[in-house]
Order: sequence, then C-alpha cells, then structure tokens
Amino acid sequence: MSLLTTPLDALHRELGAKMVPFAGYDMPVQYPAGIIKEHLQTREAAGLFDVSHMGQVIIEGAGVAAMLESLVPVDVEGLGINCQTYALLTNDQGGVLDDLIITRWAQDKFFLVVNAACKEQDIAHLRSHLAGQSMEVLSDQALLALQGPKAREVMSELCPAAVELVFMQGCAATIDGIEVYITCSGYTGEDGFEVSMPNGAADVLARRILDFEQVEPIGLGARDSLRLEAGLCLYGHELNTEIDPVQAGLLWSVSKSRRADGARAGGFPGSDTIFDRIINKPDLRRVGLTVDGKRPVREGQTVLNANGEAVGEICSAAYSASLGGPIAMAYVQRQLGDPGTELAVDVRGKLLPVTVTKMPFSPQRYYRG
Repeated sequence: MSLLTTPLDALHRELGAKMVPFAGYDMPVQYPAGIIKEHLQTREAAGLFDVSHMGQVIIEGAGVAAMLESLVPVDVEGLGINCQTYALLTNDQGGVLDDLIITRWAQDKFFLVVNAACKEQDIAHLRSHLAGQSMEVLSDQALLALQGPKAREVMSELCPAAVELVFMQGCAATIDGIEVYITCSGYTGEDGFEVSMPNGAADVLARRILDFEQVEPIGLGARDSLRLEAGLCLYGHELNTEIDPVQAGLLWSVSKSRRADGARAGGFPGSDTIFDRIINKPDLRRVGLTVDGKRPVREGQTVLNANGEAVGEICSAAYSASLGGPIAMAYVQRQLGDPGTELAVDVRGKLLPVTVTKMPFSPQRYYRG
C-alpha cells in the first residue's frame, strides 16, 4: 500500500529531510541538522513542524455539545468560544480510544484535531454518534506547528492578532492574505501556535515562516523527544484501550463537573470504572525515569525492583538533549511510583539503574498571560 503525503512533501525533500513511514504517511523524521540540534533549536528559539497528517474535523448542529459530552469526560458545555480543551475518547471499560483537542468555534460548532494513526476509527466513532448534527472532515486542510520561546516573536510579524492568544485559545485570522485558524497550543511543552490552512497555501506559508532566522524545520524525531521531556502522552505508547485516565496520570482531563460528585456526573463511556479508579487507585501508574549513564532504554523493556522482580514496562524512551542523557516513561506498580525510587531496566540481560523522576523532565513554558 502506497504512503500518503502531506502538502509539504516536496519542501521536506528539498530541505534534505530523511523520510519515514508514520501513520500511513511519508513523513520527515529529521533534517540534516539532526534530531539533537532540532530538539535544542525548539527549546532555545523556534521550530516549524508539519503536522498535516493529523485529522481535522468540524462537527456542528443543535445538541452537538451534549453529543460530545457523551463520548468524552470533559466539560464541553462550559467551553468558551474560541477556547479549546484536551479530551479523551473513552471506551466502556474506561480505556482510551484516542486523545484529541476540541475547540469551540461557535455555540453549536466544534473543531476537532485527532491523531493520524487513529483518524479513520475516530471519525467512524464520532459519526456513529451523530444525531441531527453534521460532520465535515477537512481533508483539504494542512496543519503547521510553530513552537519555541521565539515563536511569539515570529508570530508578532506574521499575525499580530494571534499574539494576544494565551494557552488553549484560538482565533480566525489571515496571514499574507491566507485565511487560517490559529491556536496557542502544541506538543513540545513550549509556547507556540498551531495553524490550520488550505492545502494549497501550506507550501507558501511554511516557506514564509522558515524565512525567519529564529525558525528551523523540525522532524518527528525531535517532536517525540520534546513531548517526552514535557511529560506528554502519545497514543499507542502511554495511552491505549486498556489504560484509563487515572493510570495515565490524566485525572485532570476528567472535568470536575463530570466526576461522580459533579453537576453533570458521568454520561461518558467507562465512567463507573474511572470513578472507581479515582477512589480505589489502579495497580499501575505512569512515571518518569532518568537513566544512570548514557546507555538508552527502549519501549517494551521490563522494569525491575530491587529484588529483580518485574514491576512494570517502558512505554516511551528517548535521549533528552536538554538533560544530556536518556529518559523514559513507564507504567510501574503504584507503590514504586514516588520520585526518588530506585529501580532497574532489563536491557538485553543487563540491569540498568533508573530512578523515578517527577515530570515534566523539562519545564513546560506555555504562555498563560
């Protein structure tokens, strides 16, 4: 089966990107500068990411907020216009089908961004619950992410109105005459913006942004190490259909109004299981790990206690360019999840010492005004 491409495919190749298959797309994993330099570029200045493989969807109609609340444990009804929220699509067992971002464009109109790997199943899941609402899949829209401490400086020249946005707010705007929708959001832990635009404008706008001396192109490799440093979950790694929000340390994603004692308690798949987990606590919890030395650990490797007994498993791992060493996230037995706990990872028969570490590994620097 041939891979799909984004509207920036030719630009990636022109810039010397190493392309790899990802979620059915041919995507840039890195550019000639390399993952470490791209990572530090984003932490120190600004990086531009092509995230056009993500799914963009508009759902609108009377009762659409209530429909969304029947699928996610979020206070959708209370979301303001041009405000967005992180949400989890849960199943009947309290597990996670996907995580997504929901933005309210109007009283009865919402803009959703879903993961590329889950795009088709998410759209089918949403469509199966539509009742009097309509859905439009924006297959003709690209998505760029401008991230880093100098992203706002760049945006001040591109679109001054967007500089007024704080974390998890959005606005319709124009950049060089191109109609776009801009949100103050991202996946790196840094201040930044995501910009949705017509496919036909993506190449022009990407080149315009890359003309700024503060900006360099960034691939999927650094995107992964940046989000890991920021302590952010990736579906298929920290999240899946068998992991609930409490295990994942995402209790904050269950709005207080939707919890057992809230004004609009429950009403979403798996709510009873999740409420039980809040009280009784699951056996496993997501933790951060720093690795003793330079040897990396890998996803799927076993975490061991002081007695050499298996107590968990690595779900994500990367070299942290900011910290200068390998880091990981893992699910371990709850009683072993406190920061400072010393554990080990079985790396091909060799026990590598690791320490449970408070996340995020690198401070989150979202702009909140």
